[in-house]
Amino acid sequence: MRPVRVVDYDPKWPDLFEAARAELLDLAADRILAIEHIGSTSVPGLAAKPKIDLDAVLANETALAELGALLPSAGFRDHGDPQGEGRWTFTRDHDCYGLRLYLCTSGNPAHRDRLLFRDYLRLDPDRAAEYQSLKRHLAKEADGDWDVYTDGKSDFVAETLRLAKAETELPRG
Repeated sequence: MRPVRVVDYDPKWPDLFEAARAELLDLAADRILAIEHIGSTSVPGLAAKPKIDLDAVLANETALAELGALLPSAGFRDHGDPQGEGRWTFTRDHDCYGLRLYLCTSGNPAHRDRLLFRDYLRLDPDRAAEYQSLKRHLAKEADGDWDVYTDGKSDFVAETLRLAKAETELPRG
């Protein structure tokens, strides 16, 4: 089993995102509405697995299929839609980091939640510190079991999304 590695924040992560973003736009700018840096590497100061997560929002299902067909020629491995969220996953490894690209169409609920989670952690350093502590603990506890690591974060993520949604709701009345 491959160990779960959570490393200190690397200030190069935003530049790695920008390079990947530029590459995707060169490949298919006419199909892409937006590319967002998501995941822990998108939160300044937060320890993370050295993998840059990106969400590419596409105009429609046709654009999604077309870009999905182009990505293997750019070295990406297709993992399909493993969570059934309407987000197709592609990965590519580099020497010291990896890329995880999600393709989805506009209005995808999983994409909206990931942006909400990212933005909440960016604005709440205490919550980000709690998440970092949890991730480091789980990485040790998991002992290479990625399901233990991922499942161990689910309650924290759900609670953070609940807090973020409660803070962004408009007052009623």
